Amino acid sequence: QVQLVESGGGVVQAGGSLRLSCAASGRTFSTYDMAWFRQAPGKDREFVAVFWRTGFTSYRDSVKGRFTISRDNGKNTVYLQMNTLKPDDTAVYYCAANDPKLASREYDYWGQGTQVTVSS
Repeated sequence: QVQLVESGGGVVQAGGSLRLSCAASGRTFSTYDMAWFRQAPGKDREFVAVFWRTGFTSYRDSVKGRFTISRDNGKNTVYLQMNTLKPDDTAVYYCAANDPKLASREYDYWGQGTQVTVSS
């Protein structure tokens, strides 16, 4: 079992920046795909960014050029640097991990979420 703990959320003004962190337990972190999702009030959870275990990254169109996902396998930590934040970025942000060995259709592990609020 893997535990994920997000941190770094908060309240910022539009145009500001935040860096989210996700600390994972276990010794096989480098074998996981790591991703960030978010969910705004009354909205479905949506994909934000992913750092595949193969080293590739991908982002949803609305955050390209503003958000950057990175990972430090030595620290079992994934980051999401968020710049030029907009009110539409307001959501609870979740860290997720996929273990390819489980052959599941969805991400296997989820953090508890961290709130990001962007004021206008």
